[in-house]
Amino acid sequence: MRALGLTACSLAAAGTATLIGMGPRPHAAAQAPAGVSPQYRFESRVDFVNVTVTVSDEAGRYVRGLRQEDFALFEDDRPQPVAIFFSERVPVSLGIAIDTSGSMQGGKYDVARRALDRFLGELLDPTDEIFLCRFDDDVEVLQHWTTSRELLRRALGRISPRGATTLYDAIAEAAPLAQTGRQRKKALVVISDGNDTSSRIEVTALKQIVRRTEVLVYAIGIDSQAEPGATRSAPPIPPPAPGPGRGGRRPIPPGPPPRPPTANPRLAARVDAYALRQLTDDSGGRTEIIRSVNDLDPATAGVADELSRQYSLGYRSPSAGDGRWHVIRVEVPGRSYRVRARGGFLATAAAGGPERHPRP
Repeated sequence: MRALGLTACSLAAAGTATLIGMGPRPHAAAQAPAGVSPQYRFESRVDFVNVTVTVSDEAGRYVRGLRQEDFALFEDDRPQPVAIFFSERVPVSLGIAIDTSGSMQGGKYDVARRALDRFLGELLDPTDEIFLCRFDDDVEVLQHWTTSRELLRRALGRISPRGATTLYDAIAEAAPLAQTGRQRKKALVVISDGNDTSSRIEVTALKQIVRRTEVLVYAIGIDSQAEPGATRSAPPIPPPAPGPGRGGRRPIPPGPPPRPPTANPRLAARVDAYALRQLTDDSGGRTEIIRSVNDLDPATAGVADELSRQYSLGYRSPSAGDGRWHVIRVEVPGRSYRVRARGGFLATAAAGGPERHPRP
């Protein structure tokens, strides 16, 4: 049985859990994460937009030590002043969605579980809150939001791989759930060793769901047939149609019935890196294709390292409440750096913070 449906997920508008200066309305503030200056607090402001930025040099190394004035931020090609800036690591609300289909049998899942044990216990910060879900024939949340690594380890130990692969359905449910996290930075890590075979949602509709969140989506594809370094850039994604404001319900859009497993085992085993990059790149995250489950340990370590080396920017949008999609661009002028950030946001008119799911 599906443990979490999108009918139970709220897609929050841009600008939730935004860090602003101390001021009135203390009832609207949430607890600031460890390491954040006490002169700031978190508050829901629909006119503020949060942007997590990853900066790397030509060799692919993360660039640290940049200052607020080093960044130029644009909304729809119009420069915007950066009102909020953090260069140190901030706590993360992180979702993990792992493929537990039948292709993960035969010891592959045991290797993946050990890599995730290290990822959770050694590479992430103890203040990071995490939820864990699995996907095979269906999508199931095994552990709701928690900072307890022991609860997460127990959940990982209860998994027995079986069935088909509902990869897209998993992202459609996990990304909105990640949006409900308490921390300012929100991310989702999806791990799969095969192509989607059984989802109800199509990639086009899924892209719009991801775009309506502030969640950084990372995908790690285990593809033994992939050519090293084989990549393709995703084409531009059209802006989403205006939807209901924060607190509205968004069920999975109607689509074709579940697809039966493909008759070609080789095709079913291939990770669709092109589709994954369309989903991850526009969120400010990325897709990494590895050749073996044994490479999962360094791949997850790379995600943890990136989450700790990002910059957090925030600005007050002049487009708040107009219901339209607005393109975000971040640059470091005068430097030959690669700057990665979310591609834009939907300026909904609703106020207030995102709904949170009850925690058992």
